[in-house]
Amino acid sequence: MISPLSVPASRKRRRERGFSLVELSVVLIVIGLVLGAVAVGRDLQRSAANQRLSTDFIQGWQLAYEAYFNGVGRPPGDNATNPTGRVNGNVVPAGTELCGPNMINTFLAAGIRVPTGRTEGQQDRYVYLDSNGNPQEARVCFRSVNWSEPADAVGRYVARPRNVMVIHGLTFSLVGSLDQQIDGRTDARFGSLREGAALAGGVPAANVVDDNPGMPWSIDDRFAFGANAATTLDESQVAITSAFFKMMR
Repeated sequence: MISPLSVPASRKRRRERGFSLVELSVVLIVIGLVLGAVAVGRDLQRSAANQRLSTDFIQGWQLAYEAYFNGVGRPPGDNATNPTGRVNGNVVPAGTELCGPNMINTFLAAGIRVPTGRTEGQQDRYVYLDSNGNPQEARVCFRSVNWSEPADAVGRYVARPRNVMVIHGLTFSLVGSLDQQIDGRTDARFGSLREGAALAGGVPAANVVDDNPGMPWSIDDRFAFGANAATTLDESQVAITSAFFKMMR
């Protein structure tokens, strides 16, 4: 057995030598690649989940609405003997939101198949993850709103009653993805998908009738839930808004 005292000094120095700059650089590059791959994978997973929510849930309820209108001849909740053409036209005030069990039962009573949603009895809800990985819940209702449309002069608009799907509980990344799919651009004012939250002055983006250009959505993923300004905290639940999706009839 060789005594530690008999080990040459050169071998001791080799054993005690640390990592070189090249070795440390390689390790850091590998760590960066791994973290980048994880981030890309997370973004792809969230994008795929948003796509499923759009096709299985949002479009599912859109098809259910069209099937109801085609089969019954009027919007859900409208007066059977004196139709108004408005969702919930049979209630006071006319056009208020049709939501929850009342909405689900209205469709099922007409023999209309509705999306699966969250579970039985909660087909109007869908759970997803926001950009920070925290759970959020989207919820669908239907109602009649004043909808801004082009008037008889260029650059002027008029508000007319239109039936919409109200989608509550949308984060910016989700509503931006939906807006791109439906309208081809992210704009809170124009197109078939518009922000339903009240803007300055209490007017929703859906029925702004002045000649101002389009507007951004009032939130983004830097906003924490319930915050009025950007917080940029990775652990926060992301702020949400509501959107109006105009139906064909």
